Amino acid sequence: MSMRQESFLAHVQEHGQYETAEEADRVARVALALLGAHLAGSVRAELAARLPETYALILLNPLQAAEPLSPERFVRATAAWIEGATEKTALWDIGAVLSTVAAAAGDALTREVLLQLPPGYDLLFGHPQSP
Repeated sequence: MSMRQESFLAHVQEHGQYETAEEADRVARVALALLGAHLAGSVRAELAARLPETYALILLNPLQAAEPLSPERFVRATAAWIEGATEKTALWDIGAVLSTVAAAAGDALTREVLLQLPPGYDLLFGHPQSP
């Protein structure tokens, strides 16, 4: 069952301490577009099914990535796509969005998502893995 858009945005807004839902929406769209470029197959489809339709479509129609981005490059790319962002603020934005995605996905699907990503993304999702 997918999370409702209002709940998703409220979660992102609360975790990111954004003043408006519009600000939360803006960072969610960027983070999900970049994330979608790194996921494939049934994992991406399953994750999309747990997100509100607007964000599911962004995840399913991602920006094109020539190669998987390391977590550091993912942060830099996010900063480049969010007007006025720095790497520090982008890291904050990513944490707000990806922790919400992890909550919507649940632990089992989040683990599957992390298996498709380069090492280090567990921290961006707020799900540190044991070494």
